[in-house]
Amino acid sequence: MTIQAHLETLEKKHGALEEELRTALTSPSSTDRLISDLKRRKLRIKDQMQRIKESTRH
Repeated sequence: MTIQAHLETLEKKHGALEEELRTALTSPSSTDRLISDLKRRKLRIKDQMQRIKESTRH
């Protein structure tokens, strides 16, 4: 997998998590644990994308 393809895959996952988080935040049955887990996973992916972008600039 190329770096660009990997980055695109991460961006899709990040978008999917964003949508899942949006749904969870509006659902009364969502737990705080679920919401924090989604936020943590989303942040982890964002960090990975940032590291890839920084490594390709050098």
